[in-house]
Amino acid sequence: MNENSSATGRLYGVGLGPGDPSLMTVRAVEAIAAADVVAYHSARHGRSIARSIAAQHIRADHIEEKLVYPLTVETTDHPGGYRGALDDFYEEASARLAVHLDAGRTVAVLAEGDPLFYGSYQHMHKRLAHRYPTEVIPGVTSVSAAAARLGEPLVEAEEVLTILPGTLPEEELTARLAATDSAVVMKLGRTFTKVRRALERSGRLDEARYVERATMTGERTGHLADIEADSVPYFSVAVLPSRIGAVSHLGAISPTGAVGPVAAVGPVAAVSAVAAVGPVAAVSAVDAVAPERARGEVVVVGTGPAGPLWLTPESRGALAAADDIVGYTTYVDRVPERPGQRRHGSDNKVESERAEFALQLALRGRRVAVVSGGDPGIFAMATAVLEVASQPEYADVPVRVLPGVTAANAAAARAGAPLGHDYATISLSDRLKPWEVIAERLHAAASADLVLALYNPGSASRTWQVAKARELLLEHRAPDTPVVVARDVGGPAERVRVVRLTDLDPAEVDMRTILLVGSSQTRTVRRGDGEEVVWTPRRYPEG
Repeated sequence: MNENSSATGRLYGVGLGPGDPSLMTVRAVEAIAAADVVAYHSARHGRSIARSIAAQHIRADHIEEKLVYPLTVETTDHPGGYRGALDDFYEEASARLAVHLDAGRTVAVLAEGDPLFYGSYQHMHKRLAHRYPTEVIPGVTSVSAAAARLGEPLVEAEEVLTILPGTLPEEELTARLAATDSAVVMKLGRTFTKVRRALERSGRLDEARYVERATMTGERTGHLADIEADSVPYFSVAVLPSRIGAVSHLGAISPTGAVGPVAAVGPVAAVSAVAAVGPVAAVSAVDAVAPERARGEVVVVGTGPAGPLWLTPESRGALAAADDIVGYTTYVDRVPERPGQRRHGSDNKVESERAEFALQLALRGRRVAVVSGGDPGIFAMATAVLEVASQPEYADVPVRVLPGVTAANAAAARAGAPLGHDYATISLSDRLKPWEVIAERLHAAASADLVLALYNPGSASRTWQVAKARELLLEHRAPDTPVVVARDVGGPAERVRVVRLTDLDPAEVDMRTILLVGSSQTRTVRRGDGEEVVWTPRRYPEG
């Protein structure tokens, strides 16, 4: 042993892998052999899993430092609570190791899995690595071991893997599980029941696998839904494997991402065919091999005003889980492409046909996401789907609507808080209702001094409505009433301006624009950075 105190010793953080000693790396074995001191953590019972993994490499002349946790899940009367008690323990343990390092001894701290992946070693590392020469030796993690023992891919292509501690609050677990592609939840044990509920609430329970003591004696694997909570130890994980493997039975993927016969027909033609030949024939034209489930479902997903940053976790998860994406081509293009997933883009004037197409796919056992910009319940696809779904033949097809950030909310946030008091939402499109109805509603809302969110203000075929709406509103509002003109909020061509009502230019308004017209109480202020902010007070004057 090196007893030379003229130079400090070296610190090793040694990853031992998931449990099977044969999965230790050559470098891990070398570091233990070179060490004077072998340290390892244990609970108060004194048994150390780390030591048991490395036992055959620990010599009689090794100095062993057993770092015994003062508590694991118990309560404590420590003034700093549970965290305070552990911090004191880590300080004391690192001080013990520092004595050896100062004496010139090499110290190897053993760690199950990888030293810097939820490992006890990292607490020593943070306290010692800046003071002594240090090397961290990576190890096979329990995540990799679990996937290997299940024999299922974790992630493929552009899929995202999320690793979560089971100790997170249930709501947080649910949101993160819903939003990701693949996941591993660590530290089950007492958290198992909560984790199971989160998997069920996020719609992922059927996919979930369970791995206990991977590569160790007593290893157990299976479907998580079949596991009894009282049998689950701390050293177990929940795994959501790759979804790409789960849908690989759908058929060969064409270069365009279509599956089987879709490549021949084309998704736009398929949806358009609903009107020409009926939904059954159209769906048959794209129906290769149906998924192996009794029935599918239709989820109407609000994608928000722009790209992925505006998606809720629930919507992100629904899009990832879908077999088919159906919608207006502009909105379909916002959804990341996934191997094995069919995409059916179509024109923005075939809402009913699109809805029936989606419901027919669901009747064949497919999970269908109908995408809609903003919130699907505001001048969007939720109504179209529910209207068609009310027909008797679709009565047993599950339909869910997932909310999204509305165009009005997004534009208001960019401008400040113009919707801070009562407001009305009106579409200026006269494609589905006569202009006389729109005019009457504009008069009513304006005379009630409501802030107005005006959707669908203009298009290539509708060029006069904005000017007429401005004329009607000026009968009730002052010429200098603030109007937020917001175009492509969240997109690459975003432009948000504030103009006076009397100066509102119809030529600058199109279908990608939303107008927020202030009330008599709406204010504008120019802040120190020169930005003009719009807000409507929460209080309204009496009388």
